[in-house]
Amino acid sequence: MKNLVLPCLLVICLGFQSCKNDEKRKEFDTAKAEGEKIVGTECYRAIYEKDTVDLKLNTLKNGKITGNLVMKAAAAPEKRGEITGEFRGDTLFADYTFINPGNATKFKNPLAILKKGEKLILGNGTMQTTMGVTYLVKDIPIDFENVKYKFDSAQCAEKK
Repeated sequence: MKNLVLPCLLVICLGFQSCKNDEKRKEFDTAKAEGEKIVGTECYRAIYEKDTVDLKLNTLKNGKITGNLVMKAAAAPEKRGEITGEFRGDTLFADYTFINPGNATKFKNPLAILKKGEKLILGNGTMQTTMGVTYLVKDIPIDFENVKYKFDSAQCAEKK
């Protein structure tokens, strides 16, 4: 009988610990969801010759940025993708994830977008790919002067 009491107590203690972990996990998930709530949305459009780029940025409660980018270049198929990143000072450093319409290959490219007043400027930076990951080279400055895409504030399109 004594041999049975100790294992039973151990199982009960493990059960209580498991319930505590579930509560902590629920609190973590709730805090994460709260931080991912959208607190603001801004839309922008850039036009360069026959190219049009539409950008929608959602600011989350935790300070991160999400959104969509649609690039309609005259000589290429339309690219639609998602933006995720964050502002560091006045520059948004983000990843643009899109699927190549021609062969359904998924790409992830880094972007640097400078906020200057009410305008956004898509910078030109030197990119490097290492082990399948593309990133902006840190030691080479990003050019925000000689660029194609300068975004003006635009009306956000409503979903139908």
